[in-house]
Amino acid sequence: MSRISKPFLVGVLFFFLLSNRECKQKPQPSAPAKDTVDKWQEKRDAMVTDQIESRGVSDPLTLKAMRKVPRHLFVPEKLQGESYGDYPLPIGKGQTISQPYIVAFMTEQLGLKGGEKVLEIGTGSGYQAAVLAGIAGQVFSIEIICELADSAGARLKNLGYKNITVRCGDGYQGWPEEQPFDAVIVTAAPGKIPLPLIDQLKPGGKMIIPVGNFSQELILVTKLGNGKVEQKSVLPVRFVPMTGESQKH
Repeated sequence: MSRISKPFLVGVLFFFLLSNRECKQKPQPSAPAKDTVDKWQEKRDAMVTDQIESRGVSDPLTLKAMRKVPRHLFVPEKLQGESYGDYPLPIGKGQTISQPYIVAFMTEQLGLKGGEKVLEIGTGSGYQAAVLAGIAGQVFSIEIICELADSAGARLKNLGYKNITVRCGDGYQGWPEEQPFDAVIVTAAPGKIPLPLIDQLKPGGKMIIPVGNFSQELILVTKLGNGKVEQKSVLPVRFVPMTGESQKH
């Protein structure tokens, strides 16, 4: 048996101690932190299940859009923790972002199948427009408060929505240069239905609109092929009033 020299043993021992020290000092990989997006996704999924599906909204395109749109990014930062609650929230200028169920219900009532051209009156923070854009081909949204229109337009652009056009203006007259529309959705309540919005609907098109002053009803308007209009009350609601020209009629 060959003899191992003492310097060799010392060298081996030094290498072993150094390697062991480095192994102990090397930080061990920790379990990945739960991503913030996952936290919000869990809240969206719970919102859809508990607040929307449980109340009868079943259209798969609507439910998919509601699960996808980051509602917390459409409310003031200080209210983000409440953004998936079962209630409307203030967004400034005396306006609100509607209760999630109402957004889903109104979207479903339009009967969108994909690719439609939709007019929205009352952009607010842009949340309803974002939900619609997840289904429709194009969304044209009008907001009478220019500061809200500007902030919503910037927000939607930053979030990557390319099929939404926002402008500041009085929605009572609709958007004549872009008519006709497959669907119209109104998120502020006039005393009565604006006739220009009906005129801008395609035959077979639908409009969902809250109507009334203190007592309001959500009305589903269907423009029949013969030019006649069918109206049906579908839900009692409470929206902010439509301002501007609407108040003259």
